[in-house]
Amino acid sequence: MKRAPNRGRLSTIVGIVLLALMLFPVYWMVNASLQPAGNTLGGGWFPFHPDFGGYATALRDQGHHLVTSLVVALGSVVLSLGLAAPAAYALARFPLRGANLVLLGILITQMVPGIVVANALYSAYNDLGLLNTYLGLILADSTAGVPFAIIILRSFMRNIPGEIIDAARVDGAGKLRVFRSVVLPVSANALITAGLFTFLFSWSDFLFALTLTTTETVRPITLGIYQYAGAHTTQWNAIMATAVLASVPAAVLLVTAQRRVAAVADSGAVK
Repeated sequence: MKRAPNRGRLSTIVGIVLLALMLFPVYWMVNASLQPAGNTLGGGWFPFHPDFGGYATALRDQGHHLVTSLVVALGSVVLSLGLAAPAAYALARFPLRGANLVLLGILITQMVPGIVVANALYSAYNDLGLLNTYLGLILADSTAGVPFAIIILRSFMRNIPGEIIDAARVDGAGKLRVFRSVVLPVSANALITAGLFTFLFSWSDFLFALTLTTTETVRPITLGIYQYAGAHTTQWNAIMATAVLASVPAAVLLVTAQRRVAAVADSGAVK
């Protein structure tokens, strides 16, 4: 009887230690960003006299890259959900022949190495004039967002009670209106979840950014940090400040949408 509390305390201690280990890089990133310019190894464990010069430098040098990443990520979310939502609804609710083969094809696309897709897109983009464009990066990032969103949305839409859809049809709603006025509102949590992960895919993309951009005109923050680190190895506070700024949008979205994501993961159905 006395062993259970001891096991609980041990599990708590182990969990705290593991959490501290995982969060240490984040702590060190924030700490280094608040140190004066120079070697961050000479800084203290806590910035008692924080220096925000690194953030000023990061915003001046990398601000436009942050805006580029935001535009590309939001564009990928809109395009991915716009294509995935009707496709997922059709696969979930309509008796389509070959639906399982379509799903298998969607899963197979997730297994294709990104470098293969990037190389193929480079040749096509070069012919179409889509290199160094927002549209080109949005389309490229959507190649990962659309299949993932279809899988998430189809799984959720299959569990929508048929009575809700039948009631809308009895009231005279057509298939398009049922989809727009009933299915989409009911699937709000799944849409937010799919949109969140699509945003994270696009926001953290490095491979497509490296392959499909060759100038400074359109350059996401991931590529900006990569090149910034090579050119400013003595300004680690600015580099770390850029990393902190790049982490903020993703962190805010995760904290804001965690309840929606948890609802989809826990229920998997409409209650």
